[in-house]
Amino acid sequence: MHVLATAGHVDHGKSTLVRALTGMEPDRWAEERRRGMTIDLGFAWTRLPSGATVAFVDVPGHERFVANMLAGVGPAPAAVVVVAADEGWRAQSAEHLAALDALEVRHGLLVVTRSDLADPGPATGRGLAEIAATSLGAVEAVAVSGVTGAGLDELRAALDRLVARLPAPDPAAAVRLWIDRAFTVKGAGTVVTGTLGGGRLRVGDELELTGAARPVRIRGLQRLGAAAEEVGAVARVAINLRGVDKEAAGRGQALLTPGRFRRTDLIDVRVHGDPVADLPATVTLHAGSAAVSARVRPLGKDTARLRLHTPLPLRIGDRALLRDPGRHHVAGGVTVLDVVPPGLHRRGAAAARAAELASMPGTPELAGELRRRLLVRRTDLLRMGVADTGPPVAGEWIADPAHWAALRDRLAQEVARHAHDHPLEPGAPVEALRHRLGLPDRALVEALVRPPLVHRRGRISAGTTDLPGELVAAVDKAFDGLGDRPFVAPDANRLAELGLGARQLGAAVRAGLVVQLADNVILRAGAPQQAAEVLAGLPHPFTVSEARRALDTSRRVAVPLLELFDGTGVTRQLADDRRVVAGVPPAPG
Repeated sequence: MHVLATAGHVDHGKSTLVRALTGMEPDRWAEERRRGMTIDLGFAWTRLPSGATVAFVDVPGHERFVANMLAGVGPAPAAVVVVAADEGWRAQSAEHLAALDALEVRHGLLVVTRSDLADPGPATGRGLAEIAATSLGAVEAVAVSGVTGAGLDELRAALDRLVARLPAPDPAAAVRLWIDRAFTVKGAGTVVTGTLGGGRLRVGDELELTGAARPVRIRGLQRLGAAAEEVGAVARVAINLRGVDKEAAGRGQALLTPGRFRRTDLIDVRVHGDPVADLPATVTLHAGSAAVSARVRPLGKDTARLRLHTPLPLRIGDRALLRDPGRHHVAGGVTVLDVVPPGLHRRGAAAARAAELASMPGTPELAGELRRRLLVRRTDLLRMGVADTGPPVAGEWIADPAHWAALRDRLAQEVARHAHDHPLEPGAPVEALRHRLGLPDRALVEALVRPPLVHRRGRISAGTTDLPGELVAAVDKAFDGLGDRPFVAPDANRLAELGLGARQLGAAVRAGLVVQLADNVILRAGAPQQAAEVLAGLPHPFTVSEARRALDTSRRVAVPLLELFDGTGVTRQLADDRRVVAGVPPAPG
């Protein structure tokens, strides 16, 4: 299916044309039919000679109903601009075309109606010239009469050529369906309608409804008046929502794929049309079928910050329209540049931001977003509209490559600084490093660790410990006088005299100078290996006393040493508390 919106001045025959093409009545309200004037959006469809189906969103042409017109044009990918041969180009012809241009609609067709009442040539020439100066560019023109039927076959053929040029929708895209109508069906509940521009909808799908506190579920779908289990873009679709009151859903709201859009009330935009300096302080922003009040803060020559009265699900690259509520005219289109803009609190921040915005392409591209944001969660990028986020560096975090490399260098510097300032500590705490690097998540600090850095027990160190010389000397002095008795530990008083407290001994253990068997019980690093070899030569099984005598040491050392051996599998304790050597561990290195 293809969806086209009509556009043009009031009473130029838009609804008559749709009626003649489709055989359907687009004016839904009795008041519209009584007055012969479209007030709200109408919908109808037909099959073209090629077999393609085209649905029309028929919009009102009167200046009082421009907001309704914009709700229909906003989500449509193409437009049929209608001009009457007997009246020619008029005020709403120009305003509707300005709206199409502001929304950057690129595909369309000029239809000159009422050609049975006047020569269509002048209206055709003027219409083509006006349209050529907009985003629509050069378009095909067809003269018709909805009354006599003249030119309708040529129009159908031209519509076939138009829809053949429309870009193919993305079936895998996230759904953002702007609601243009909501009503209640007895026995079914709330039904909403809209134009599905991308993605797919299925009965049973769970969606987000803007303004609703909880997700909603699709109870039923209709496409072209027929029930469907699944509908793909592009399509006019009616959606029966489960458990939603009619008052909770209405024009201007949107149904969204969960987790893929961010509702924002602050956006930075590029303005196309009136100079930013000439914009009023308050404008109406039209996006999709929504119309919300917005306060304007000019930034650069063609850039501004908009504070929206109501948050909208917008993405980078979205096109929207600004309308001056005082003068009732289209002030221009905008391209959304940023949906999560930074604060502007410091002196000169606004000027710096204007310079940054001037370089933004207005498309959701990964490299630029990372360069500006440095670190950002993947889910946030997706909600901004960046589809290809690349691999994360940690968890959900995506990083700018240059910034990530600089962080790795800074981490090494911070670890070295901490080791210099706190030589007896087993590395720098991860949380302290997170603060020093200004990172939002400790997982990022851990992900930055590369050899020679080592992460152990919540601390990061350089892997090798460069102990202060005085600590090495104190450890050597502790073992002075013990002679050739390698299994005798210095007593606690001697350790205290040398200043070897818990922190100092911990540093010596981590450096591989000593092995700590218990509080204040240390041996030289190679002593346990030698002790295991001695015990292996004893008659088996042996007691603690026999082990103590063989090692020429005290019970204060022998008991925790054997417990260490039991725990590491060197010895095995029997039921009568005697032991056997199960295996001598290999020498370190």
